[in-house]
Amino acid sequence: MADTFQLEIVTPEKLMVKEAAEEAQIPGMNGYLGILPGHAPLITELAVGVISYRASGETHNLAVAWGFAEVLPDKVTILAEAAERPQEIDVARAEKSKERAEQRLKSNDPQVDYDRAEDALQRAETRLKVATEK
Repeated sequence: MADTFQLEIVTPEKLMVKEAAEEAQIPGMNGYLGILPGHAPLITELAVGVISYRASGETHNLAVAWGFAEVLPDKVTILAEAAERPQEIDVARAEKSKERAEQRLKSNDPQVDYDRAEDALQRAETRLKVATEK
């Protein structure tokens, strides 16, 4: 069995990652999935979370929001609505987004879309986590 699989992470804007990986953890809608070479084929919907993968012995993290992943024994393709590397994240903007979402969730305003505010909070927290982890 191979020691690696081809990992590709694509957004509508660009190809984010294309390299051989030893392992990956991806945020599925029902929890995180651990992927190793030779994994059984599957297709899953992505949630907001952190994609973590190890390539050439080095661990990499990306903040991701929504999309799909196709897992094959020798290749993992992730089609994400949005994905960001730590250095691409605007921390001040993410903090403001987090504060805005928290204020909306605490309000009693019937006009607030609480599902959307919860999604915004989760995405901001994920972005902050990825940006501040070293």
